[in-house]
Amino acid sequence: MKPAVTERRKIHPHKFALWLAMGSIAMMFAGMTSAYIVRMGQGNWRIFQMPVEFYFSTAVIVVSSFTIGFSLWAFRKRKMPLYRVLATTTLALGLLFGVLQVLGFYQLYAIPQALTLANGTTIMQSVRLTGNPAESFLFIIFGLHLAHILGGIVALSIVFWRAYRKNVKVYNATGLEIVATYWHFVDVLWIYLFLFFLLNR
Repeated sequence: MKPAVTERRKIHPHKFALWLAMGSIAMMFAGMTSAYIVRMGQGNWRIFQMPVEFYFSTAVIVVSSFTIGFSLWAFRKRKMPLYRVLATTTLALGLLFGVLQVLGFYQLYAIPQALTLANGTTIMQSVRLTGNPAESFLFIIFGLHLAHILGGIVALSIVFWRAYRKNVKVYNATGLEIVATYWHFVDVLWIYLFLFFLLNR
């Protein structure tokens, strides 16, 4: 009698590629925020106030993580009406999150900010762009973050479109799992950036 052969469960190649990409993105943002702290300690640094839009957007993306998680559950249970509602809700929340992020980023330059000089003196500036090094860091960090949000919204739009297709013959959740994982990652990434700028100001 031949011994039973146990097959190892292999990770889907697309999922593996996603985890590699998320690891690279996480290390990139960790490096940029570390450089932010180092440069801030050298003085002549513009301190930004946290816009209220960022607080609202944090709540929105946390809720959207729950809705996309439940939409994956509904899809696996073949509860298609519920899945469609949750997919629609997630896309709407994703779009709202993106809008709030853009508005918050704009407010960073509209609100008078404190500027700490090399001698320790703090002054208030109402000019939106002053050429301060802090502005360059924010442009890069938030610019890349907004690009990842845009990618997530495109993925959510594809999920929304597929949810309303009339003929669903194969219930394969792999694509939805990938999108859900990426959106959770965007959620965690934003919370990290939100807390980072909240504590370093």
